[in-house]
Amino acid sequence: MQNRKYPLVSNQIYHIFSKSIANYTIFNTKHDYLRMKDLLTFYNSSKISVSYSQKMYNKEDIVIQKIKIVQIIAYCIMPTHLHLLLKQITDNGISTFMNNILNSYTRFFNLLHKRKGPLWESRFKNVPVETNEQLLHLTRYIHLNPTTAFLTALPEEWLYSSYNEYISNSTDNTICEHTGLIELTPQLYKNFVNDNLFYQQQLSIIKKQIFE
Repeated sequence: MQNRKYPLVSNQIYHIFSKSIANYTIFNTKHDYLRMKDLLTFYNSSKISVSYSQKMYNKEDIVIQKIKIVQIIAYCIMPTHLHLLLKQITDNGISTFMNNILNSYTRFFNLLHKRKGPLWESRFKNVPVETNEQLLHLTRYIHLNPTTAFLTALPEEWLYSSYNEYISNSTDNTICEHTGLIELTPQLYKNFVNDNLFYQQQLSIIKKQIFE
């Protein structure tokens, strides 16, 4: 039993959110952010399938292929939290993936800072994405997080999100797979995001004033 409000099922897309304990800053340096980016790639597999050529005794003929457990559609790493858009490919894929990256980063951070104990607030939260329109708007919300928090003036200046993958035609060093899900061209997507930049900043300010 997953005992979640929204059970995690295969072939469904989810907005995944994980926050640090007490809003503690857990990404402090470029090295910290890059560590998490590496984990997103490293842990996206559940098993290794091995196939052999006719010369089974020759190790050079062995082909090793990692089987992906989630499809990473978008991400943004913030100083105190992490946003992901994930499609579950295999059963328990998202839970396995999230547990691995969060636990691994905790070990890395605790060793680096000579601390003990948990780093993340409870378990990660998940909300299903029901429509392509919802998905599109969620990617914009996620990619505007750094500008909403006034960490950067423009989303492309934040190097720890998938935004630059969306506005580029290059496929080099990409983490995300959004082909067929986001139908806008890179330039149209950039316009779509920038059109909401100021509004999302102002909304954030209003919310902060209300709850202070």
